[in-house]
Formats: sequence, structure tokens, C-alpha cells
Amino acid sequence: MLYIGCCGWCIGRGKYYAAFNAIELQDTFYDPPDPEKLRKLASEAPPGFAFTMKAWQAITHPLDSPTWKRAKKRPEAGRYGFLRPTREVLEAWSLVADAAKALGARVVVVQTPPSFGYSEENYRNALEFFSTAETGGFIIGWEPRGTWVQHPDKVAELVSSFKNVIHIVDPFQAQPAVAKEVVYFRLHGMGGDRLNYRYKYTDGDLAKLSEIVGGHLGSGRTLYVMFNNVYMAQDAQRFKQMQAVREAPGSA
Repeated sequence: MLYIGCCGWCIGRGKYYAAFNAIELQDTFYDPPDPEKLRKLASEAPPGFAFTMKAWQAITHPLDSPTWKRAKKRPEAGRYGFLRPTREVLEAWSLVADAAKALGARVVVVQTPPSFGYSEENYRNALEFFSTAETGGFIIGWEPRGTWVQHPDKVAELVSSFKNVIHIVDPFQAQPAVAKEVVYFRLHGMGGDRLNYRYKYTDGDLAKLSEIVGGHLGSGRTLYVMFNNVYMAQDAQRFKQMQAVREAPGSA
């Protein structure tokens, strides 16, 4: 099964539901998610539509992270972020888990910042967090950044240790350290900095992406392809059209 969508409501919800079959909610990252609001959102979606959501930054980002500037509700103090197994982080995760269940989220994206690079301490924190984090019916998608990129073996060790944790990557940068039944791609643009949000994907880029996706679909995996660039709505729709042609009966 292939889900194609965007990271955030880039067009009106009615038009979005008609265009795509999945979305990754972004406002759940900046502030504590509201289960009742998410429950109502889920009730309006068409049958078969898939919701995923980004985990609240209290779990991944310390209070001195610049991302907190966009938060409406910011804790005054506490040991937040970096997947540390603290009371604050675990309570934050409990809020996220309740909200994900209310939404019916398929995947909760845990995106750790570059400052949470690979180290023995961070490895231990991640191991304990994933061991403790209750999920129920959803999957944790971990998108490690920073120096984890140079340690795919350590990412593989962590992801392989848990049935409900997958490795999220940008497919133009890497492939999952461990490919499980669910594969989740987040596309951040190409060229220059790895997070080049102003990049517009070319037809050649999308053709290459289609080949990558085809390999995973051919193995029977469920695949999420989520665009996270300025032109996400246009690029995702172009990719969807390309896939429809590729999958049409009699296509080469």
C-alpha cells in the first residue's frame, strides 16, 4: 500500500482530502496535542485516509532549542528533550500517545535534532526511551539527524530492538538502516543543506523516487511518501500522477 501526502495542511482540507490519502500533522510538534481536537479531525476525513503526526518537541528538543519560539505553551523549566528518560519526557510522551490514539494515527514521527547526535549517552537514552514508550496501535517513526548519519549500524541496532520502531529517512539521502513492513520517507528537498525546503523536485527526481518506491512496494511493504518542502503540494501531486501512470495496466 502506498500513501502519498504532505507534512502539514498546504492547501484547504477539502481539497487536500480529494488530492491525497495521507497527511503528517505538524502543529502537534510545537504544542501539546489536543486529543479532542484530533478526534474531531479524524471524524471528518474520508474512509481510508491515513493520519500521521509529529511528536511534541518536549520529547526531542531541550528548552533552549530555537523551535520553542513558535510554541504557544512553553514549560518554564524541566528536563525536556533528547529522549531522556525523565519524568518530564515520559509525561510528554503520555500526552502524545493519548492524542495519537484519539486521531487514529498510523505513525508518530519522533524527529531528533542535529544536536542529539550519536554518543554513548544518547544511544542509552534512545534505547531506554523506546523501551519505555507505550504505543498501542501506532508505530514510532524515528528520524535521527546529526552524526547518527555516520553511524547507521547504531541506528540499525536500536531500530532492530523494537517491533514498533522504524527508521525514517529522506530517500535521496539514505535508505532505512532496517527496512521493516512499514517504510516512511520524508522529503526535505535537495542540494546544498540537507534541509533545502525551497527545492522543487524535477521530473527526473520524481522518476528516481518512483523506482525506489517500486522496490519497496514489490516487497509487499506499506510505504509513506511525505513531502516537506515549499512546493510540497505540487510535487506530491506530480508524484502521485507519475505513480498512477507507472502502475496502470500495460505500462512498461
